Amino acid sequence: MPAKLSTGDIVTKLAIFRLDPDAPLQAWPDFPETEISSGARGSNGHRWIDDRTTGLTVGVWEAEANLGRWMEWPVHEFMIILAGEVVTVEADRETVIGPGESFFIPKGRRCIWNQAGYVKKIMVMFDGPPGPSADSVKPIVKIDPNVALGPSSPPSADILDSPVPTQNAHEYFADATGQFTLGVWETTGYHRKLIASPRHELMHLLEGVVSFSDDQGRTQSFKPGETFFVPQGAPNSWKSEGKVRKIYCTLQPRMSG
Repeated sequence: MPAKLSTGDIVTKLAIFRLDPDAPLQAWPDFPETEISSGARGSNGHRWIDDRTTGLTVGVWEAEANLGRWMEWPVHEFMIILAGEVVTVEADRETVIGPGESFFIPKGRRCIWNQAGYVKKIMVMFDGPPGPSADSVKPIVKIDPNVALGPSSPPSADILDSPVPTQNAHEYFADATGQFTLGVWETTGYHRKLIASPRHELMHLLEGVVSFSDDQGRTQSFKPGETFFVPQGAPNSWKSEGKVRKIYCTLQPRMSG
């Protein structure tokens, strides 16, 4: 189900941070009967980011077994299932998502969320401008880590301390405003100089190791299976020695005015 927001657990950072599956959780507001046909209506969660200005929420959530009702999904939501299994029902299909798998529900998609048992997930929600009519909203997509990729533009040579890498990507989704994107990306090894991140980005590593250093000289490294978040504006350099493949979910908010 789309996680209900609460207060008291919001953390804002201008530094890269790991999305810890074992972060302490607190009770969130119950789902209404209009969204749950049977089972648990309560849930627990933790939010690392809850930016009401941009509509961005990043967190972890858990709930016991429940069966949903037909609804139009209220936000764009990318999810990585940590435990349990979810079955999403659409008018023409059902999708099963299990532990370690990820998927995306576009805002406005008419669907049902069913979970036969306990489910825990990492989530990125973007409550952006209204999308197109319900009839034209794209279907739910399950991310294939091994999807075929096409050429992608590499970073400019002037911000590199290494040869320009070869990069490829597959974009699964871009919202109508061009702010929110989701896909799979791959690169050969490279070293990038310190810059301020131009966007918010969740990265879930599928292959390779990446090290980031900030403007204070602190370094963090991430390996396959780990999920982390780079806030917009966070100063960081990138260093990878071999191939890196990742699932990405980005938000580059439009400037007001």
